[in-house]
Amino acid sequence: MTLDYAHLAALAAILRTGSFEGAAGALGVTQSAISQRLKMLEERVGMPLVLRGTPCQGTETGRRLAAHLDQVGLLEGALARDLSKLSPRTARLRIAVTADSLATWFLKAVAEVPDVLFDLVIDDQDFSADWLRRGEVIAAVTAHEAPISGCDSLSLGPMGYVASASPAYMARHFPNGVTAEAIAQAPVLIFDAKDRLQHIWTSQNLGVTTTPPSHRLPSATGFVEASLLGLGWGMNPEPLIRPHLASGALVPLLENTPYETPLFWQSSRLLAPALAPLTKAVRRVAHSHLK
Repeated sequence: MTLDYAHLAALAAILRTGSFEGAAGALGVTQSAISQRLKMLEERVGMPLVLRGTPCQGTETGRRLAAHLDQVGLLEGALARDLSKLSPRTARLRIAVTADSLATWFLKAVAEVPDVLFDLVIDDQDFSADWLRRGEVIAAVTAHEAPISGCDSLSLGPMGYVASASPAYMARHFPNGVTAEAIAQAPVLIFDAKDRLQHIWTSQNLGVTTTPPSHRLPSATGFVEASLLGLGWGMNPEPLIRPHLASGALVPLLENTPYETPLFWQSSRLLAPALAPLTKAVRRVAHSHLK
């Protein structure tokens, strides 16, 4: 089976913009042309590729085919560096990255790679590798060390976290110290349903597993702001709160109880030469920012 790249481009544009209208505007064609190209592609592969809705979403096969187009663009970009007469499509790299990495160091790395468009998928460090397993991204920042099939795994260093809160919060919820009984009642900040850092820290340092009242706040910088405002305690990335710890605006729940999550860069082995500039930038920036 051969694939028509104009049809793939229509599919990728639908998934990127979330609508047939948005895809038409992005590619400079009519909406009916987008619909026709998708129909022909779906007939070619023999299955649905887009789940119609607001926004439109890709089926598993649809997402993999869109990722394939990105891989082709990346390879063409690498080839164009050697063949000056070749005019490749702009490479678009879909990468799974943790929210804390995005908020602290990852953008500094991608800024060093010009002439590339990035489509960043945010997920927990324990789950970001799943995007690689499904073939939906070409690289991921993950806590998963063992190489995913077809990928290389490179150590980036540990992301440090500090269980921390404002002094006012500490005085209100832990007047007699941070105990197992008190922490079971004190509001905690969690990123999303996948976030287990608070539970792990509590188990390791207090020997209990609790389900305290919680605020769900899917933002690394929002986590810090909520901690400063006294909404709850949370496992804040140490690089983000370093100045607040120094000023006393935030304090550790317990002294000398940091938590570290080792991070790894997993990327497609087949695309390693084309990804080399990004991999080099990711490793250099990560090593300079992670503990």
